[in-house]
Amino acid sequence: MRLTDALRKAQTLGQDLVEVAPTANPPVCKIVDFGKFRYDISKHSKEKKPSGSKLKEIKFRVNIDEHDYMTKVRHAEEFLDRGNKVRVQLQFRGREMAHQELGTHLVEKVRDDLSSMSQVETDPKIAGRNLRMTLAPLPANRRKRKFTAATTDEESQEAAGVTEP
Repeated sequence: MRLTDALRKAQTLGQDLVEVAPTANPPVCKIVDFGKFRYDISKHSKEKKPSGSKLKEIKFRVNIDEHDYMTKVRHAEEFLDRGNKVRVQLQFRGREMAHQELGTHLVEKVRDDLSSMSQVETDPKIAGRNLRMTLAPLPANRRKRKFTAATTDEESQEAAGVTEP
């Protein structure tokens, strides 16, 4: 259909002539309500938009045991591996505020342990009784996991109840 005929038909219907495929030969147009057309396009693009990275939080205390520390670091490593940011929060209670250097050392240890998976987004800051630091994941090709949740052969045999003679 010629352009003038298409425009005349759109005007008689009280609609708009919208070019849908300008690169096609001949160009493809539709007779639609332009406001509704734009709304549908924006709604469709929002549905396809991937959700951004989430912020996960790992809470520590100053006097954390080594096993508990490793469990939390493994969890943080898993979050970073999935592309999420991790907020490390260290909570001081009571007289622990008198020894803030212990908390600072612990947060630095977390930062060093997760350095192969992340970079520091916000440096450690004390806010009230909490010490917070945010870690952002490195690009996927630069990440290297140090701590894995996979068990060793001995641990898996112990869990299965297998004993060697």
